[in-house]
Amino acid sequence: MHSTLTAHAGNDVFIRPSPVAMVWQGPGHPHQAMAVPGVTLGPGDVLVEVELATVCGSDVHTVLGHRDAATPLVLGHEQVGRVVAVGGPVTAVDGTVLVAGMRVVWSVIVSCGACDRCAAGLEQKCRRLAKYGHDRVHRGWELSGGFATHVELLAGTAIVIVGETPPAAVFAPASCATATAIAALDAAGTELAGAAVFVTGAGMLGLSVTAIATDAGARVVVSDPDPARRQLAGRFGAVATVDPALGATEQIEAAHTAVGVAGFALAIEMCGNAQAVEATISSLAIGGTAVLVGSVSPGAPLGIDAEQIVRRLLTVRGAHNYRPRDLARAVDFLTSAWRRYPFAELVGPEFRLADVDEALVAAASGAFPRVGVRP
Repeated sequence: MHSTLTAHAGNDVFIRPSPVAMVWQGPGHPHQAMAVPGVTLGPGDVLVEVELATVCGSDVHTVLGHRDAATPLVLGHEQVGRVVAVGGPVTAVDGTVLVAGMRVVWSVIVSCGACDRCAAGLEQKCRRLAKYGHDRVHRGWELSGGFATHVELLAGTAIVIVGETPPAAVFAPASCATATAIAALDAAGTELAGAAVFVTGAGMLGLSVTAIATDAGARVVVSDPDPARRQLAGRFGAVATVDPALGATEQIEAAHTAVGVAGFALAIEMCGNAQAVEATISSLAIGGTAVLVGSVSPGAPLGIDAEQIVRRLLTVRGAHNYRPRDLARAVDFLTSAWRRYPFAELVGPEFRLADVDEALVAAASGAFPRVGVRP
């Protein structure tokens, strides 16, 4: 869809044809198209036309009923698009004033910038947090998720300008997967140059963190049960891969042997599996750090010996979502690395917006790290 701005009276924006959002009513219900004939932009708001959205694993978990969601809901929070209209002067993360036509990505979260958590650098846990693709549709914010022709970006959204050359498939996942990978590595606080790093899970998150860490000089070993994904991890810089089906002890020994260490300085869990969490922590060297990222839904209790954490001086941290600067760093990385690592190939088939239910089924199959939705 290519829209035409037919009227922009003050902050009232009218587009023809009308923007359309796909609304999800709950598990077992197909999406329904909702036309939004007009949008009123508040100060600091931005209207963006979606070029390409990608289906995140959390979208799949939501429609399968694995996580609570307030309905009706416009899903989707990974996308790239172009600015259509701006509600007053709005700047990108780098300070550039946004104007119509700019190609951009934006954060999954909207933060106030003023509460105690924002002041502490925890914008992703803002007291007045809003989230694209997660918050219930309500009057005045109908275009609230990426599975739509347009998204209304609210004031407090981190917006990053992206280049024209990289394909949309490179930039769309930046708003979740790549920025989260940046945040996970930042949370570790570990010097990556020369470090041995263990990554559990070779989905979009795991592959992204593998490439970023490799670029920083780390030697990365990836664990995943899927042979195709283990092979793909090699194309994203992994020096070795292991199969968790070997068994808990065996896969860790194989990972250590692959890089010639007795333990990893850093291990990152990217898949949400309880056994993977335990392997992540068990793989560490004395003084090592584990960052848990994938466990965003309730799971099985962990069998972790607290004595081992104490005696081995381990650090275990959680990383959830990310800060504005992480999104900017993600875009910088993708801009420089998209030709060296096959990020565009991680997005499989693309579906029309009207076929978003088929896209979600394809994403749930696990055959592709991501599938696309192109309005």
